[in-house]
Amino acid sequence: MKSLEIAQLIDLDDIVKIDKQVIGNNCRCEYIRKAIEEERCIVANDKNLIVGFLIFDTHFFGCSFISLIIVRPTERRKGYATSLIEYFINISPTKKIFSSTNKSNQRMQEVFKANGFIQSGFIENLDEGDPEIIYFKSK
Repeated sequence: MKSLEIAQLIDLDDIVKIDKQVIGNNCRCEYIRKAIEEERCIVANDKNLIVGFLIFDTHFFGCSFISLIIVRPTERRKGYATSLIEYFINISPTKKIFSSTNKSNQRMQEVFKANGFIQSGFIENLDEGDPEIIYFKSK
């Protein structure tokens, strides 16, 4: 049974474990904690197991920005990223929603395209030799 909800502090350890699985360390622990405390983190649960999360903010030129979408590697390609995006779009306090991913991250580019996002530009020099692609969607 899939459910989506605003994360609680009790979820922090499980979310950080997923993040560490993907990036190899827990350097974003405080960032994730702050997002949970500010109710800017959404979790996807399946059978009482957190399988993914999304973090957003609303400080991107007055628009919503999805800053992280992470799904447990063993649970990918099951629709969790799409479910998290759809949930966020429904609760987004702004009409315009942006996000980004590296040019090398083909999987995430496919997720954005499948969810109706369009490319809206590039940012060079964040990751050397791997530009960031900005994506946009309107509610």
